[in-house]
Amino acid sequence: METLTFESGADMPFKPTAIVNYKAIDDVLAGTVVDFWELIWDKKDSALDLKAKLLLSMSNAIGASRFRQATRELIKAYSLGVTVEELDELFSLFAWNQGIGHFSSEIGPSTVFGVYKQIKKMEQQGLDRKVILDEILETFGDKNPEVNTLYKNQVKCCEKRDEG
Repeated sequence: METLTFESGADMPFKPTAIVNYKAIDDVLAGTVVDFWELIWDKKDSALDLKAKLLLSMSNAIGASRFRQATRELIKAYSLGVTVEELDELFSLFAWNQGIGHFSSEIGPSTVFGVYKQIKKMEQQGLDRKVILDEILETFGDKNPEVNTLYKNQVKCCEKRDEG
């Protein structure tokens, strides 16, 4: 898998760690999932740019109430330069398409909406995108159990191993 980078030149946040879960089931299954991931996300002559794919993936995830995935996709899209204005329009569409009640009770209190609000607030304060990304990843990165794709005990085990 190719290493993707965002505007600051650092690696794109959030590797496809959920693939590890398939390896726990079967190596062949994991290989198939990796091949499929590469077909979608690492396609050389893709008709859609990566930002568009991430926003479409985020929108589909929100529509399915998969806020963990939507959060990850939003952060990756922001790391590639998606603007607050684009996010404003998307979240307006979510309210329109999902309905005010669903937006109020499900999307509003979600991590994905929390990331959006934090990005918008920090940009209004004039902070640099790299600073915003660093803070977003500190709050909504893989250490956040509502965002991580690995089983929580697996994460704790890996963190202990990294420390020692």
